[in-house]
Amino acid sequence: MATTTKEYDFSSIEPKWQAYWAENHTYEAKDFEDKPTFYVLDMFPYPSGAGLHIGHPEGYTASDALKRFKKALGFNVLHPMGWDAFGLPTEQYAIKTGTHPAITTKQNVANFTKQLSQLGFAYDWSREVNTTDPGYFKWTQWIFMQLFKKGLAYVDEKPVWFCPELGTVLANEEVLNTPEGPRSERGNFPVERRPIRQWVLRITEYAERLIAGLKDLDWPDSTKRLQENWIGRSEGAEITFDVAGHDSQLTVFTTRPDTLYGATYMVIAPEHPLVASITTAENQAAVAAYVEKAKSKSDLERAELSKDKTGVWTGATAINPVNGKEIPIWVADYVLMTYGTGAIMAVPAHDVRDFEFAKEFGLEIIQVIDDGGKAEKDADGGLIEAYTGPGKLINSGEQSDKDSESAKNAVIEQLAADNRGKATINFKLRDWLFSRQRYWGEPFPVLWLSQSNYDLVDDSLKSVERPVTCEVDGELLYAIILPEAELPLELPEVESYTPSPDGQSPLSKAENWLHVFIDPATGATSTEAQDGWVPAIRETNTMPQWAGSCWYYLRYVDPKNTEALIDPEKEKYWGTPDLYIGGAEHAVLHLLYARFWHHILYDIGVVSDPEPFKKLFHQGIILGEDGEKMSKSRGNVVNPETIIESYGADALRLYLMFLGPLEAMKPWNTKGIEGIARFLRKTWRLVVADDGELQLKIGQSDALDPETERVLHATIKKVTEDYSSLGFNTAISQMMICINQLAKTEALPREAVEDFIKLLAPLAPHIAEELWQRLGHEGSIVEAGWPKYDESKLVEDSVKIIFQVNGKYRGDAQLPADVSKDDAIAAAKANERVQGFIDGKTIKKEIYVPGKIVNIVAV
Repeated sequence: MATTTKEYDFSSIEPKWQAYWAENHTYEAKDFEDKPTFYVLDMFPYPSGAGLHIGHPEGYTASDALKRFKKALGFNVLHPMGWDAFGLPTEQYAIKTGTHPAITTKQNVANFTKQLSQLGFAYDWSREVNTTDPGYFKWTQWIFMQLFKKGLAYVDEKPVWFCPELGTVLANEEVLNTPEGPRSERGNFPVERRPIRQWVLRITEYAERLIAGLKDLDWPDSTKRLQENWIGRSEGAEITFDVAGHDSQLTVFTTRPDTLYGATYMVIAPEHPLVASITTAENQAAVAAYVEKAKSKSDLERAELSKDKTGVWTGATAINPVNGKEIPIWVADYVLMTYGTGAIMAVPAHDVRDFEFAKEFGLEIIQVIDDGGKAEKDADGGLIEAYTGPGKLINSGEQSDKDSESAKNAVIEQLAADNRGKATINFKLRDWLFSRQRYWGEPFPVLWLSQSNYDLVDDSLKSVERPVTCEVDGELLYAIILPEAELPLELPEVESYTPSPDGQSPLSKAENWLHVFIDPATGATSTEAQDGWVPAIRETNTMPQWAGSCWYYLRYVDPKNTEALIDPEKEKYWGTPDLYIGGAEHAVLHLLYARFWHHILYDIGVVSDPEPFKKLFHQGIILGEDGEKMSKSRGNVVNPETIIESYGADALRLYLMFLGPLEAMKPWNTKGIEGIARFLRKTWRLVVADDGELQLKIGQSDALDPETERVLHATIKKVTEDYSSLGFNTAISQMMICINQLAKTEALPREAVEDFIKLLAPLAPHIAEELWQRLGHEGSIVEAGWPKYDESKLVEDSVKIIFQVNGKYRGDAQLPADVSKDDAIAAAKANERVQGFIDGKTIKKEIYVPGKIVNIVAV
């Protein structure tokens, strides 16, 4: 297999070693090996038609280098790869071309696999997973069934973002705020609010645990804060207001019950169910127009603090429960139905947004917290801006003179005594909308039955904790889940992948798949009528793309298991990932959803730890050469294949890691990669002579000179520490210092050269493998272990001492590291240049900074 290529020919070397790793299964992880384990995980990609962009290999290079480093240290390393392949982009391509999404997915996966291999990423391909594989999504459906059984899945009609052009519901995060109104992130199409039947998961029931679990995670603080804010735990009070002249009531949540006496109006969301019933006849037209306009705004736009305040009075009033005062009820879009109760009590004197709204519409402002002279007032003694700090209560009836903190509990007790409120904890987190009106997604393992047929089925087929129902065309339907034996439930063939104009999934047209008969005793299904069996309809929505990515890291541990999601012994052996590397853009959605599902799997005994990702690292973003985010429209996208063709994969890998700290945002600079290419050529020439044979100086000495030995051992120490902490850029800098020292050394022990090649191997594996082979070794360099440094070799025998006269540099000399003050000063005085500045002068002072400077003061 060895060659005698004279020049460093990466174009032949790299494919050779990529094939070797694959053929010899070099990086396949073996279950239950008697070694310490290390599981490093990349966020798996969506295999788009565009292929890899330069942002993918950054994080993947880091994890690949860490994998190789850990394996060289003697760890049993698990480093797999897979595909998050359900979702909207492939379905849209199917709608345009008629190509089945499975065909497109297979082509895209093949292209991604080829590109990843070209970069030298030696994944354990024996554990590859694909979320669209029935053998995989069988267990996604199984997890949903456990949620269903625990009463954590239900159906509700929710106002959601709907894109008529795409024919599907979009998550808030998939909607863009634009000057033209809310539009879809994909395709930039107009979107609107529509009430649509949705599957919803009760993630809110895990809110407390999801916050508490963050405490012990080794995650970036910024990511933990994002999740805490997204979940949004706050303690306060739930307060009930009667609507004057109606039987209706409005419930609000507030963290400031101490300000209740200052509530001078209420605001409800445009989507609030009471809007139509409480609005007076003379206000109906204005309210209806306002509600319609609000439909075209995204939640982000509506919640923007700096936006213009808009609203309209319903004509109705509510009764403040602590003083009986009637206060007007307004509709305003800054109140969201998706947060709290969709209604707020407004205390303009002590809330910035309420204050601005009250000023805009001339509403009453009553100060109920004494600011102690801290707040600026107008000529009439009124507040110029809201006072949000603490103080004593004023204008607050029997609560006046109490400090605001103690008054919170006092007001809650007063409300509780009157059955008008209670202390409660609120979360910003909403239940998870878990369905899409698409074809290309996991089918729900759910059947819908009429009430009469539902009554006929065995109790074992019904939801254990909470029945799930929905109303269709005035008829109440009941949900049951499929028997496990019928999983996976696969997608049927359909004539069109386009949803219906009213937002129904393409599955609603698959008549032969849609209508089934079930055995009321076992739940078994058939498309043909059977004696005693009852008719049912399959669920036509599909799961969102998030479903498959919630648990994929577990399937890597046991990817071919047909009997269970994961074998308990393998789960205990590998555990959860020791390190998870991926983009910060997944801070709240994927990472939060995966944690939620993992907690559930922990509760039912599938996994042995409640948290899936103990250590998380976010790689930075690679910007274009213009310093802007890479995009096709800007024309600044860098294609990895182009770089590999010109410089090789090793050069690309090294350069990506050399650009700066892994977590930093940094611009790409194609010219900069040339320096890395020179470093690799110098490394090649250290081993390979012009005739293609080994350099003669290798093996010509049994020991290094002291300085080269010190540099080598310092490099082993630093590279080992830097790889452990993902500090690849500084590891590369140190290796550059080392190669320069080795290159100028006239005779090198073979072991010294081999140690350097081992250090380089995790980041530049192809050239390292080739040079290792040329040094006479068989097998992969990763099996050769990791070099060790000798602490005693790090001590410098000599140091460079700077000579100064009157604080100015006048010379230097290499002196023994333990040189005495007298000897250092004597050496300075003996220096020819120094003598020129002190001859004929009086020496006033001689200063010695040990190991660094001699300064002679002469006048």
